[in-house]
Amino acid sequence: MRVTQSMLSSNMLRNLSNSYSKMGKLQNQITSGSKITRPSDDPVIAVKGIGYRTNLNKVEQYQRNMNEVNNWLDTSDDTLDHVGIALIRTQELVTQAANDSNTPEDRQKIKSEIDQLKLQIRDLANTKVGEKYLFSGTNTLSPVYGKDDTGNTTFAGVNLIEGSAIDISNSIASNTGYKNSVEIEVYDGVNLNVNTNAVEMFAQIDDLLTDIQGDLSAGANGETIGNRLGEISKAQNTVLENRADIGARQNRVEMMINRLATQEVVVTKQLSDNEDIDYEKVITEMVTQESIHQASLSVGAKIIQATLVDFIR
Repeated sequence: MRVTQSMLSSNMLRNLSNSYSKMGKLQNQITSGSKITRPSDDPVIAVKGIGYRTNLNKVEQYQRNMNEVNNWLDTSDDTLDHVGIALIRTQELVTQAANDSNTPEDRQKIKSEIDQLKLQIRDLANTKVGEKYLFSGTNTLSPVYGKDDTGNTTFAGVNLIEGSAIDISNSIASNTGYKNSVEIEVYDGVNLNVNTNAVEMFAQIDDLLTDIQGDLSAGANGETIGNRLGEISKAQNTVLENRADIGARQNRVEMMINRLATQEVVVTKQLSDNEDIDYEKVITEMVTQESIHQASLSVGAKIIQATLVDFIR
């Protein structure tokens, strides 16, 4: 077969174009630090990269969820701490009131402070994180203590008659959401309970303070008032039990945070191994390709006859 000058030129131009393409690809890899700049460069790497990024996005979302979990648990623990402080002050006042040397005026002053402590604990029961009530179960938009259309106080959505015991069974039966758990997903298939079911606890404390108020108003003797100290201790133990439960969940949260941090490192490494270039290798290939390209230009210049005079020689 006769090899014409046009065939030589076409082959040389095609090979030079391929050489430029290879150098361009290597230059893009060095500039971007990635093996591919578009999916068509390597579909396998691209598909794996999508999977790794999906996993990484999930880990980042779970980490944001963990921040919300910590917010709920920390706020709940702080709130119950203040409830405990209020009960300690109540204990001190009841101990003081149990002394029969107190005058009716003295006990009235004590009752006034008990009144304020009762309102304080009710306010604590309505603690919110953002726009959600902590102790209302899944009824996160409804407070434990609220107001009806006529301005009367309600407990768990049921009218509360001041001075009377809270009918907790009726309240919970009509609003079961107050006993439900609020869960947040923190890993694939792993949900953490972030709220504290404290409606019954607040009802018991409210009833206890109501009884103490009644004793002080009725002029009960010191022994009768002193008997309330045992009930206060039980209420304090209930608060401590709830705080212990929150503490246990906080410990688990710490373990989950460490697990997510480890998972983030693992997925990031997988993504890097899949897409990031080996700079030493790519630079070596680039230098080699440039040498080949320069040799091609030099040889091509000698093979291809540039002018008609060269054909006459």
